[in-house]
Amino acid sequence: MFVRQLTYLVTLAQQRHFARAAQACHVSQPALSAAIQHLEDELGVSIVQRGQHFEGFTSEGERLLDWARRILADWEGLRQEATLSRNQLTGMLFLGAIPTTLPVVPLLTEPCLTAYPSVTHRVLSLSAEEIIRRIDHFELDLGLTYLEDHVLRGFHMLPLYHERYVLLARDASRIGDRTSLDWAEVADLPLCLLTPNMQNRRIIDAAFRRAGVTPKVCVETDSIFALYSHVRSAGVFSVVPHSLLYLIEMRQEVTVIQVTPELSRSIGLITLERKPLPPLVAATWSIFGDLDLQSRFDALISAIYWPIGQNDRPNHLPAQQGPTVSAETSSLLTRIK
Repeated sequence: MFVRQLTYLVTLAQQRHFARAAQACHVSQPALSAAIQHLEDELGVSIVQRGQHFEGFTSEGERLLDWARRILADWEGLRQEATLSRNQLTGMLFLGAIPTTLPVVPLLTEPCLTAYPSVTHRVLSLSAEEIIRRIDHFELDLGLTYLEDHVLRGFHMLPLYHERYVLLARDASRIGDRTSLDWAEVADLPLCLLTPNMQNRRIIDAAFRRAGVTPKVCVETDSIFALYSHVRSAGVFSVVPHSLLYLIEMRQEVTVIQVTPELSRSIGLITLERKPLPPLVAATWSIFGDLDLQSRFDALISAIYWPIGQNDRPNHLPAQQGPTVSAETSSLLTRIK
């Protein structure tokens, strides 16, 4: 009964409403309230501020919530370990991904589904900040996000690739036969960009500031798919990571132009430092560590900037080094494998 009580408590913290929490747990509201009351009696503390409606948690309750999340995460790891001992890993992997990496996620889930067909994946589109918060609260197993953030200390990190920013256009006649533009020239184009609250947009805005220009933003959206649709159908341009080209590699609807100086950011996976790692996280982390996404994405951009099969790289497009796995990450992968 104790695990069920903790589940009710954590669900109430997520839903912030007794009726919705009960519905999420597939029990009646009186049953959920009674279970939390019994937990309070067992622990001898008041956890929930009670009134006509849910009013939040007491200070003691907030501290106990962190323990409840940790215990439930360890319980799930124990359950996964039991299934692994039967040579059948099961469970649900919760992955949060920043919006610009959503086209990349299938490249991660496909080998996992092949290796562990009984595992279910739940993929959520979240901001970098929300990914960190949810991993800290044991609401996510893994995050696909930027790796340069200083707040990632205390997380295991697995670099996967460097995203390189390019200009996306449907009608390139406005810029003639140019194969590259600088940031000042891009700023003069009608642009569709992600909304200012998103890390991708902040990175691009910083590049414009370094160039001493203000971009002409005509459309803002929080959806990478809406962004691409506007470029394809509304006559605007956009600056996007080159990994997005994977989504449109078989189509001839848009043109890609290099932006100079080149802007890139390291993308990878993060998870909480825990010993041992939950079996499901350890197994999928090992699979992800064997992927070579950098070569795949660079091949897409290479095919655009110079003919496929050409040996010499043009002078205006320097070679991009792939991410280097740190000694700590290498040690972690060795332990997992």
